[in-house]
Amino acid sequence: MMRQLPVRLPSVADELLSSWICRHAAFYAVPPLVMLRHCLPEAFSLRAADLRLSNDQETRLGKMFATEPAMMRRMTFANLTQSAHRLVAAGRMQICTNCSPRHRGSAPTLRSQLLGWRITCPLCGIQLSNPDGGELPSPFRQYRGAALRGEKLLDDEAERGIVTWTSPIEIARLLLMRRIPRPIPCEHDLSRFRLLGAIIPDLDCIVAAEQQNLPTPAKPILPLYMRSALLAGIAMVERAGPEMLRMLRGHMMGENRVRFIQTTERMIAQGRRSNDWSQMQLI
Repeated sequence: MMRQLPVRLPSVADELLSSWICRHAAFYAVPPLVMLRHCLPEAFSLRAADLRLSNDQETRLGKMFATEPAMMRRMTFANLTQSAHRLVAAGRMQICTNCSPRHRGSAPTLRSQLLGWRITCPLCGIQLSNPDGGELPSPFRQYRGAALRGEKLLDDEAERGIVTWTSPIEIARLLLMRRIPRPIPCEHDLSRFRLLGAIIPDLDCIVAAEQQNLPTPAKPILPLYMRSALLAGIAMVERAGPEMLRMLRGHMMGENRVRFIQTTERMIAQGRRSNDWSQMQLI
């Protein structure tokens, strides 16, 4: 029978479960995975524990750390919608200079530091910064209002399962599909052009100037200084509605266009059915 740990370190606000386990492992001078398996023998990685825990695993961890199972769950990404997992980074992407804990040795990792849709701190609301302190000013500051709305749309869907007429996460993936610009530039690598550039015109020039390869729809996490562009694009599409998705088809060609049409028509149909159901509930 497992017993509670004799010494339990207090967690910090918004700390990630794997971070808390790593700090205990350092205290007891054992590898982090050994510490996790002391609680959950079947566990195969700390990353997996961060992403999903069963009710039984939450209960067992709670007993070991003398903590309510609900608190253990809040330290993970288990509450995120499945589609939001592609927006969770493997390591720290950003920090809040106000809320990031200052500890001797390794600083605790906060849950929000891995969320690839955030540009502001969920605890205090200030602008997030790069972990290494090397700040790159965002070239999309003029879109800040729309970006903040996009951040909220993604946060509502990922953390609370709330969407409007369609999924903001799906919009993010669509906006990172390749597009064919008109007229076709001969001096640039066409693989760098994304559908997002049809909504945020500044994007193409910045990507070309920096020789930057944007991420694919499979992992739609942009560097922090460029993230406002994607968030603003999501907000613009969501506000404009299905007709903007249909308008964007003109920027696609070949199989890419076919996939885009199939995906957007499915999204529009699902949104229509959801709206019809909501209207029926009001009658």
